Amino acid sequence: MNRIEAVNDFVIKFANVNGSGSASANELFAKAVMRMGVPVSPRNIFPSNIQGMPTWYEARVCEKGYHGRRGGVDMMVAMNPQTWDGDLAEIEPGGYLFYDSTRPIPPARFREDIHVIGMPLTEIANAAYTDPRQRQLFKNIIYVGALSVLLDVDADVFEKLFAEQYKGKERLLASNIQALHLGRDFVKAHMVAPLGIRVRRSDGVGDQIFTDGNSAAALGCIYGGATVAAWYPITPSSSVPEAFQKYCEKFRVDPATGQHHYAIVQAEDELASIGMVVGAGWNGARAFTATSGPGISLMTEFIGLAYFAEIPVTIINVQRGGPSTGMPTRTQQSDLTACAYASHGDTKHVLLFPQDPHECFEQAAAALDLADRLQTPIFLMTDLDIGMNQRLCKPFVWDDARDYDRGKVMTAAELEAGKDFGRYKDVDGDGIPWRTLPGTHPTKGSFFTRGTTRDPYARYSEKGVDYLYNMERLLKKFKTAADLVPQPVLREASEKTPLGVIYFGSTSPAMREALDVLEEEGVHLDALRLRAFPFPESVKRFIAGHEKVFVVEQNRDAQMHSMLVNELDVDPARLVRVLHYDGTPITARFITSAIRKSVAPAVAHMARSHPQQELA
Repeated sequence: MNRIEAVNDFVIKFANVNGSGSASANELFAKAVMRMGVPVSPRNIFPSNIQGMPTWYEARVCEKGYHGRRGGVDMMVAMNPQTWDGDLAEIEPGGYLFYDSTRPIPPARFREDIHVIGMPLTEIANAAYTDPRQRQLFKNIIYVGALSVLLDVDADVFEKLFAEQYKGKERLLASNIQALHLGRDFVKAHMVAPLGIRVRRSDGVGDQIFTDGNSAAALGCIYGGATVAAWYPITPSSSVPEAFQKYCEKFRVDPATGQHHYAIVQAEDELASIGMVVGAGWNGARAFTATSGPGISLMTEFIGLAYFAEIPVTIINVQRGGPSTGMPTRTQQSDLTACAYASHGDTKHVLLFPQDPHECFEQAAAALDLADRLQTPIFLMTDLDIGMNQRLCKPFVWDDARDYDRGKVMTAAELEAGKDFGRYKDVDGDGIPWRTLPGTHPTKGSFFTRGTTRDPYARYSEKGVDYLYNMERLLKKFKTAADLVPQPVLREASEKTPLGVIYFGSTSPAMREALDVLEEEGVHLDALRLRAFPFPESVKRFIAGHEKVFVVEQNRDAQMHSMLVNELDVDPARLVRVLHYDGTPITARFITSAIRKSVAPAVAHMARSHPQQELA
């Protein structure tokens, strides 16, 4: 039987039971590979209950630096009898199965085309420990030790990680190292190692950092000047305000007086949290909330108020599977239209699409600037895959000389000098009016904030001409936003092609690999990564410049496809849907397969039409 042979390029997946303590052990393995200088991209696939259900941890080891899911598994660490059959089915032919052989498993439960590695983990743990909880926890470390020999990962890497984790807790340090070597010693005594897949020291990590998108977004809010956060707990966004609080305690406390220069409120529900943020934004504070799809549904009335009353608000939406409760611990890009047009009536909102933690940091800070500049709600559209999974990315960079963009805020001096102030009056042609902050002047610059129609001076009006002026000005402001938001990123194919692809957000890592694979196969595509909505004119030009453009997204209803058609008035026949929405992050193999299937008939048609022409 052939076996998979690969150095620094394989996928290993751990199948465990939630609540068994496996998460920290699996993360330890991923960090050890990184300490060997090899890029790794782990993803935790976990249930929405507390304990007892299946959970998986998939680590992509790839010296080329591909951070997306590839598809397929080269080695399965099968520690959950409930999911045994499904876990085995994922293993590539010639791949490896590692399992606890303490209890015999009938031969019929195995596959003939994979390599089986059985190790009596429970027996080893029971012999070494008497406490039931210790037996369970250290069994995880024992299998990590076994894998370190099978995959040729240096023991000292793990020992250094343990030393960092348990600094000052020598007893815990010694017991974890003991468990690690129990696994290592057993493999050395009873097995042939290393396997065909292995890790070799490299320098592929460089200066990259390892973090998650939620923490990055929270830090971006700190650097972007946010001082107010109001939120209600919901998976997968709760760790955003939790991280924000941790950073505030470090960066927003006066060291001399101990005074806290921030306000964080865990509200009674999503309506209260968005109401608090709207109030803080009206008062001049930089404020944000973090939520997911169900929270957006509840917040829509306040979002409409902030849009119509033109109040700066930043909303971080860590998307998950919907509708309703849906799949709370699975990922999707399924809130696009819900956020782009949130609230009743005619509304359009600015959306930002970060691709990784680095851009979560950058765009969280940018969202706060844009909210002030445009005086409107800004959505940072991340998702569970980016938000809750740790990933390698470029280091965060911040220019200490950077000034916050507060937009058009009229000062007391300008009011005193007699400058005309019309709260909803367009004086510059960009649709953005001037505003004042409460208390700016004792007698001038005040206005009544309302969600009803008004004239340019904020006076109540139901006249059609005043309503039309305001709605058309808001549309003009939205068009202005297209030049202010992060612009698309173009990747041109190595040769001229009639094919293009549009993608965004967490699809980006898998798309990078898919483009490389397709290029090697002779399928050339120009690629445009969207970074924001509204779409700049360059997106329309990109579509017009190609006969066929694939739109890759992670939802059922082709929401980005619909937005492109509706907003840019492009021919729908040019756009081809590529949709992935089973709750797991999209894979490079899924993308390449979908594009191959669509391209093949077109190539065959061209061959029939031009039999003498050589086709790539």
